[in-house]
Amino acid sequence: MPRILIVGGGYAGFYTAWKLEKWLRPGEAEVTVVDPLPYMTYQPFLPEVAAGSIEPRHAIVPLRRHLKKTEIVAAKVTGIDHASKTATITPNIGEPYEFAYDQIVVTAGSVSRTFPIPGVADEAIGLKTIEEAVAIRDRILTNMDKAAGLPAGPERDRLLTIVVVGGGFAGIEIFAELRSFVSGLLKQYPEIKFEDTHFHLIEAMGRIMPEVSLPTSLWVIKNLAERGAEIHLDTQLKSAVDGVIELSTGDSFESDTIIWTAGVMASPMLKGTDLPIEERGRLQVRPDLRVGTADNIVPDAWGAGDVSAVPDLSGGGVGGFCVPNAQHAVRQGRLMAKNIVAELRGEKLVEYNHKNLGAVAGLGIGVGAFQSGKIAVKGLPAWFMHRGYHGLAMPTWERKIRVIGNWVFNFVLGRDIASLEARVHPRAAFEAFASRPRPAAEAPAEPAAEAKRPAAKRAPAKKTAEKSLPSPEGAPIVVGGGDPVDTK
Repeated sequence: MPRILIVGGGYAGFYTAWKLEKWLRPGEAEVTVVDPLPYMTYQPFLPEVAAGSIEPRHAIVPLRRHLKKTEIVAAKVTGIDHASKTATITPNIGEPYEFAYDQIVVTAGSVSRTFPIPGVADEAIGLKTIEEAVAIRDRILTNMDKAAGLPAGPERDRLLTIVVVGGGFAGIEIFAELRSFVSGLLKQYPEIKFEDTHFHLIEAMGRIMPEVSLPTSLWVIKNLAERGAEIHLDTQLKSAVDGVIELSTGDSFESDTIIWTAGVMASPMLKGTDLPIEERGRLQVRPDLRVGTADNIVPDAWGAGDVSAVPDLSGGGVGGFCVPNAQHAVRQGRLMAKNIVAELRGEKLVEYNHKNLGAVAGLGIGVGAFQSGKIAVKGLPAWFMHRGYHGLAMPTWERKIRVIGNWVFNFVLGRDIASLEARVHPRAAFEAFASRPRPAAEAPAEPAAEAKRPAAKRAPAKKTAEKSLPSPEGAPIVVGGGDPVDTK
């Protein structure tokens, strides 16, 4: 059977494998997905995970549970030699090995794009993984606990100051969700007042959320300002060393929570391939999702998602290409599965052409923003639209039920506010009280002068004193094999 290798188990990779399982006939091809993680993360839910509105495990899709006919390999693809149709697979445990394939699907996704700003690499955290979202949630809850026990002062202000860098959809959603989260927490923290909490969003451009109209973006800014959150437009982050935020405007303050959402870039794994890459480091892909350009096709190679420069035939893309978001990746994965099956059967391929129907953002409990053309919806109706859309877009009914059930329980019972930051070092409590064997007694060192003499000329070693129960008074005691010593 033809062997289809899918590099990456994110949106595009998961949906490609999921639909191939549905559309391939028995024995028509075998599919292998290679990803170091055993799950797909539904990234639009990361802001709600960070704000405690969704249980982290409900925002991921376990690959082995839902890809029952696909071979799942926990590893990274560290090299692709398409000329010989072999990929280098480096497993999470073990030595790298070569994997021969007939068709390859590159859906390796993207990573956070940062700039060499002092302190960012050491102090900031991204928002691309479920682990990052959980860490943000636990950091905020832990800092609230610490601040509640401190008097007013610089250290308290530092703990209660949250900074988000980047005013795109991801940045605004996490910013607004965390503002809503902290505002709701204040009922449980009477020691902390609303005005003690500080929220700053830093955006280098003159506006936020370019996916929506200018009036809608201005409404979002006004709404957040009324909720006690400050947005710095036309402002660049100059330094974040030791948590000290320095802005291009001259403002400076300290923060213990710095979240970076200022863009993404294609996975660096492409550097280890012989596939064509464009100037921004993305895989060159045709509208039918085959790798190549308008003039040249790379046979048996496919690409989709954030890692690929897919032409946007609708005319709405940036620079003529589809923007890197979940909406495109999911649809491209489905189409790619159809086209792979069509090619195996000698049928006609279909080009990817999706016109964006709108953009919807959740801005905290009860607040949202929706934009479709000139139509804008704001506030509570948009919030319901956001939850409705993403609740249905979450893959598999098993995951949909878990997420929607989460929302219902939170509505009735409220959000869980327990921090599990100690999970980062789960053995700390055990290690603190665990008994350890005493170190072995060291043998007495040989005198330096005696050690230098030849072994044959050294003085004979003295016998060790024999140990026994205490002798009756008056009885002789033998010491080191010498003459009896009278104890009287």
